[in-house]
Amino acid sequence: MDPPARQAPTEATRLVRGLGLIDATMIVVGSMIGSGIFIVSAKSMTIVGSPGWLLAAWAIAGVLTISGALCCAELAAMMPRAGGQYVFLREAYGSATGFLFGWTLFFVVQTGTIAAVAVAFAIFMGVLTPTISENVYIIHPIHLGSYAITLSTQQLVAILLIVFLTLTNTRGLKTGKLIQNTFTFTKTAALIGLIVVGLLLGRNAGSAAYASNWWSPWANVGWNPSTAQSGLQTTNGLWLVMLLGIAMVGPLFAQSAWNNVTFTGSEIRDPGRNLPRALLIGCGAVVLLYLLANLAYVVTLPLNAFPALRVPPNTVATEAMKMALGPTGMILMAIAIMISTFGCNNGLILAGARIYYAMARDGVFFKKAGNLSARHVPVAALVAQGIWTCLLTLPRTVTTDPKTGKVIYGSIYGQLLDYVVSADLIFYALMVGAVFVMRRKAPELERPYRTLGYPVVPVIYILIALLLVIDLAYLTPTTSGIGYILVLAGIPVYLIWRRQAKAG
Repeated sequence: MDPPARQAPTEATRLVRGLGLIDATMIVVGSMIGSGIFIVSAKSMTIVGSPGWLLAAWAIAGVLTISGALCCAELAAMMPRAGGQYVFLREAYGSATGFLFGWTLFFVVQTGTIAAVAVAFAIFMGVLTPTISENVYIIHPIHLGSYAITLSTQQLVAILLIVFLTLTNTRGLKTGKLIQNTFTFTKTAALIGLIVVGLLLGRNAGSAAYASNWWSPWANVGWNPSTAQSGLQTTNGLWLVMLLGIAMVGPLFAQSAWNNVTFTGSEIRDPGRNLPRALLIGCGAVVLLYLLANLAYVVTLPLNAFPALRVPPNTVATEAMKMALGPTGMILMAIAIMISTFGCNNGLILAGARIYYAMARDGVFFKKAGNLSARHVPVAALVAQGIWTCLLTLPRTVTTDPKTGKVIYGSIYGQLLDYVVSADLIFYALMVGAVFVMRRKAPELERPYRTLGYPVVPVIYILIALLLVIDLAYLTPTTSGIGYILVLAGIPVYLIWRRQAKAG
């Protein structure tokens, strides 16, 4: 495999460095702020049962994000290549590890996130018009065992959004970054508006912050730990800490995708300076905004309101705005979330294609994905990503309500994301560990930025990530196990690609 120093000149002549510091920061912020911050706090609060532990879950997730960004910045500045984290893992651990990361990203993580965010966009569009609904079918459910294939107006809107943003990104980097910057500025302002309204206008004496115990969920009426984890009887602090790990899944998902900016490493000007700055400024700003948003939730909403706000469009964000501003607040929040999810998906689509482009250049993805258009864009990689993402919006899980006997259709991509949370954490930990590996393996490479707080910061990240992986494996062995199986399924695919590459 070509070392980074030898690969750089080739890539520099192929991809245009058209992204400055602001553009790179907007990719970080825009990819992170999607639908998660407006939704997942309800489930986390239900699990931990008190405002103090909810904020702790978001704060610890923030520590992981910031420490991960501090480490990633060294690798990104040292190896500013298309593919980012894929390249870091490939150079540190070998091509197989890099491929498994890219495989997981294409099969589930990146495409599944794009699909989920696109459906969230459609759900909140449904607040504005009842014709957009998961129950208004263009193609009625076609049952395949415990799954079904459907096409509702909600799914159609999600597909159209994916197609539209994929097409706009084929028009060139300038178009993609214009959309990204515009929508990121707008949705960040909307999130700040939610925080200000919640803290200043929504504050009330009956909210979770004022009418419940901050640190003892047992003292709060209605908290039942068995609803968070079937069969679990929480009687001591250790079990509560373990529940905290599960409660962090939502915050970690909401704070993920900060690494997407590294995927565009070959298109960032002065990457040795701009990549570290974009990562640290972007991640720091989003973590702070997320903590303030959750503080706004707990000073606005009563504790018993959170369990009912786990399914969009009735979310903690829309309910908080409704309590502060009335029904108009819910409409405004729905529009804000649509803006947020639109901008988020643009960043995810723009960045994700660069991973598959880098993989194709290494001979472990479709060959055409390694080609660039006249506009210096990996069009084939964008199209492949778009097609698979659209397909992920179609399957639905089929369950039956035991009380009413009614058939309920869910989303399979939501399941897939749950399955790979542990595996995703391992890939992040491997990336952080690559800082140690590369300092031993390639000490001669120029490092424009060195990890602040090394070696303490990377050790903190790896320890917390491993504790979370162990916690999730113990409390949710089925979903964690399926996640590992999905990742390992890429091994035979990798061997086939490598064999074909050698034969070619």
